[in-house]
Formats: sequence, C-alpha cells, structure tokens
Amino acid sequence: MENEFLIQTEDLVKIYPMGDHSLVALDHVNLTFKKGEFAGLVGPSGSGKTTLLNIVGSLDTPTEGSALVLGEKVEHLSHKKSAELRNKHIGFIFQTFNLLPVYTVYENVEFPLLLLHMSPADRQKLVMDALEWVGLADRAKSKPSQLSGGQSQRVAIARAIVKKPEIVLADEPTANLDAENSHHILQTMERLNRTLQTTFVFSTHDQKVIQYLRRKITLLDGKVDKDELIDTKRN
Repeated sequence: MENEFLIQTEDLVKIYPMGDHSLVALDHVNLTFKKGEFAGLVGPSGSGKTTLLNIVGSLDTPTEGSALVLGEKVEHLSHKKSAELRNKHIGFIFQTFNLLPVYTVYENVEFPLLLLHMSPADRQKLVMDALEWVGLADRAKSKPSQLSGGQSQRVAIARAIVKKPEIVLADEPTANLDAENSHHILQTMERLNRTLQTTFVFSTHDQKVIQYLRRKITLLDGKVDKDELIDTKRN
C-alpha cells in the first residue's frame, strides 16, 4: 500500500435519525493513523468514540465523508468485502469479552481462523502462539466459565491478535476489570503492539488506559477537540 497511513478519515460525518430529530455522532472528523501506533479516542459518553471505531472497523458506514482503511474506502465496500476486511486485517476487543461459553479457550481463539480456510496445523500453531503471548497456553482446554475476568479479557486479546492483524480496535477493554487486571491487560497489549507492530486504537474514558497511550485524541460532541502525542517513557 503506497499510502503511509493505515487509517485515514476525511470530513467524516455520522448522523443517526431519532424520530423527528437527528443525532450527529461524528461531525467532520479528520484523522490519520500510521503502522504501530498505540492511540486512544477519549472523551465522555456520547462523544463519538465507539461510532468512529465502528466505521474504521467497517461495522458501520459514514453518512458523509470518507474512511480509508488499508487502502479500502469503507463506504464503498459491499457486505462481503467489509466482512473480508474485518476477517483478514482487523481484530476487535470489547468490554464484555464476547467469548462463546460452550467452546474452550482454544476454540474461542481459533474461531477467526476458521473463516480464513487455513489448515488445522497452521491454525494450531497460531492459536498456541497467541495463547503464549497472553500467558494462557495452560488454559487452552478451559471453558470461559472457569476463567476470571482478567483471564477472559486475555483470551479476547488472543482472539483479536491470532491472525496477526494490521489493526486492533479496542472498545473500553478494561471497563469490567479491576485496577490490577487492567494494568496487566494493558501491559500485554503494549507488548504485542511493540512486538508485532500492530496498530492499536482504543475507545476509552478510563484513566488507567489513558496513561499507557502514546497518542491521545479527545473527542467532544463528535468533533476532534485535541490530538496529542504523549511521551510515556516506557521501554
């Protein structure tokens, strides 16, 4: 891809109809993200953070403007092409973990690979590598009900990064975790970011997450209020 940006939004607008009224969730947002960034969208509830993540992740489309993700204009993609972009190139981490309770940890992490038509041997290597990265290789046969909240979120991280995506989108990933587990999870994601050069974009208003960011983008009423680079001095 010739463009140096993995993600680029141009005058991005998202408007939701609300009966006789409408809600402007995003109001002419212009942002770019390069490979290897560890960035966060911060701001109060209703500021547009999750909406922006959903558009970047091709789960939603803009009302106006454009979102270019890995060279593809999200607003022009068919349902099939949107799914292909997500399946191959984007990992998602949600605050509610979204693990499938009837499947083991191994099977939950393997699930995204089933859509890529890989051989069982290739899938096994990638799944075990991902579980090693998050320190849960010994829980591969456990069910989600046997895990703590912190362990469940680590499984969700492993599932997001198992295919080694270029982009990981994390929506309030520490919302259901205590401080100790939050820091452990964030250190894991930071290590993966530096090791794999995966671009992480968070949606958060959690101060624990914010202190790990190397770039903080503040959204207010659907607009970019501030865009700051942060020197975390972390090694």
